[in-house]
Amino acid sequence: MKLNELSPAAGSTKNRHRVGRGVGSGKGKTGGRGVKGQKSRSGVAINGFEGGQMPIYMRLPKRGFTARNSKTHAWLNLGLLSKAITAGKLDAKNITEESLLASGVIRRLRDGVRLLAKGDAPKKVNITVTGASKAAIEAIEKAGGKVTLTGPVKEDTSK
Repeated sequence: MKLNELSPAAGSTKNRHRVGRGVGSGKGKTGGRGVKGQKSRSGVAINGFEGGQMPIYMRLPKRGFTARNSKTHAWLNLGLLSKAITAGKLDAKNITEESLLASGVIRRLRDGVRLLAKGDAPKKVNITVTGASKAAIEAIEKAGGKVTLTGPVKEDTSK
């Protein structure tokens, strides 16, 4: 096979259709746009416009909002943590958010790491994270470990 023998697969390429180039081309005169009206002219952008009728996005009810000060944390489950420790990716004596990131256990830090209680807690682990659920803290302390929180601590208002 030589360079001059190369060709694309049959039916994979099409010629560009030049519109508005005479009646004999099949797309002459109006160029496939019909006759008159806003859409036949150039510079039309009418997304969501329903001809003066109230648009669907205005007719449907709105729900909820996004708080401007909300934080997105990277989640870390206990099961994933114990799997990483048994695989030798992490040292159980001193786990920080940076070591989690460096070992590839979490993909990105975002606004910090939040420890969640899904899975079995690893034995005698010292971990420093931004936040943790009550169940995760209890599980690690029951397994002989310690959790240090660096983020803002929510005060219990039920008392």
